[in-house]
Amino acid sequence: MAAAKKKIPAPPNSEQMNSRVWLFSLLLTLQYGVQPLISKRFTSREVIVTSSVLTCEIAKVICALIFMARDGSLKKVYREWTLVGALTASGLPAAIYALQNSLLQISYKNLDSLTFSMLNQTKIIFTALFTYLILRQKQSIQQIGALFLLIMAAVLLSFGEGSKKGTSSGSSDQILFSGIIPVLVASVLSGLASSLCQWASQVKKHSSYLMTIEMSIVGSLCLLVSTSKSPDGEAIRKHGYFYGWTLTTLIPVMSNALGGILVGLVTSYAGGVKKNISAE
Repeated sequence: MAAAKKKIPAPPNSEQMNSRVWLFSLLLTLQYGVQPLISKRFTSREVIVTSSVLTCEIAKVICALIFMARDGSLKKVYREWTLVGALTASGLPAAIYALQNSLLQISYKNLDSLTFSMLNQTKIIFTALFTYLILRQKQSIQQIGALFLLIMAAVLLSFGEGSKKGTSSGSSDQILFSGIIPVLVASVLSGLASSLCQWASQVKKHSSYLMTIEMSIVGSLCLLVSTSKSPDGEAIRKHGYFYGWTLTTLIPVMSNALGGILVGLVTSYAGGVKKNISAE
């Protein structure tokens, strides 16, 4: 008697998809809310930024592999994976995210949590812009109005933070160049990378877990190359990779890694703009 064909599970319906979007968005919102707090609490100023970012990327790869093995997609991805496909879908976003992550690590140390979170919201604006340029997805009048208000709030907060710090401690230049500017540049990069990831996941049908792995590997390689000339590279060679680390330093690193997994899932299911709204 011929063996019965293995039943292929039906794809999730719209209700299941909406439930997943809400769940992933909620978790991402919580992660983004606590990340600045735990980063300032558990990451000392002596920790080398590149070592923190690289460790986070390694953690992302491990987490993504575990999730892929759990949902049974690991073998299929292994059989179908190609280098050209990986570079096309994940190469550029990976390099962008690597730079963005480094800029955010710098900003964490030089801005208070409220200012950082507010300025970080501007990535929604740039995501909407790049989503329109790349995917031709338009925003409603209400959404455009909300984005305009967000711009105004970010500008006012930037001026307020700079003047307050300058008056109290004379460190306005440090706040501007090591806090405000890095987080704003990171927002632009986040918008571009989110749109590229949305294109890869929704148009090219690239797995979100696989994209996380590919981008983490490519981003890590970019960072490793940069250490040959960067101040962080010199610091690592002089003091060691884990200089300034304690066991609690792993808390923000793992939180950031899980946030990266959630970013891929929300972008895949809902799109870049909704992902960034969830992240705020």
